[in-house]
Amino acid sequence: MEPGSALSPSMTYANVERAATQVGLIVMGAQHPRVSGAKQLDGGTLILLGTAGAFWPTLAASPEWKDGQPDPVDRWSKRVIGKLAQDLSAAAHYPFGGPPYAPFIDWALNSGRTFSSPVGALVHDTVGMMISFRGALHFTGEFTIPHNLQESPCIECPAPCATTCPVEALNTHSFYDVAACKGYLGTEAGQDCLNDGCIARRACPVSASAERQPEQSAHHMNAFFRS
Repeated sequence: MEPGSALSPSMTYANVERAATQVGLIVMGAQHPRVSGAKQLDGGTLILLGTAGAFWPTLAASPEWKDGQPDPVDRWSKRVIGKLAQDLSAAAHYPFGGPPYAPFIDWALNSGRTFSSPVGALVHDTVGMMISFRGALHFTGEFTIPHNLQESPCIECPAPCATTCPVEALNTHSFYDVAACKGYLGTEAGQDCLNDGCIARRACPVSASAERQPEQSAHHMNAFFRS
């Protein structure tokens, strides 16, 4: 710990990671804003929470998913992460509910575990391009966090994400052509992306580690297509 930091003697990274796992989430990054310069935060410890394989079964069994009301993923996230924040004496932040929005992209890029891919989309060291941040916990005190990687998984990668999209909606020059993407999703050929998730994001070699269920991808892709 660097001189001048405020220690949090009762909290550990392992405690937060364990609590997140118990509710179907994973820790996707951590940082000390005093060191990283994270936007809108002063000091303490910031923990980013997201989804992996255990998330979808947990959500599917939740009241938010079963009640038929709009935005079940966001409502689940607010309830579950809000309860984590209360139990762990932290402040909860979410990547939805704005404007204004919390600067999750800045926080992610400052965590040392998330990077810009060749097509501009974010890529994570363990879930690849299947990134889904559901919230963050900000603790007032600093406690020890693992050493960040600080090396993008794209460095040695042949970048299949840049060449896989049939309509070049994800590319290295304009990054993301939303109109081309939505146009393709509305065709018969585009049903693979619509129902199983973006083929370019799936092409990322690290994405397989996210254990993303097709149902989760279909939910997000259909929500995007209808927006």
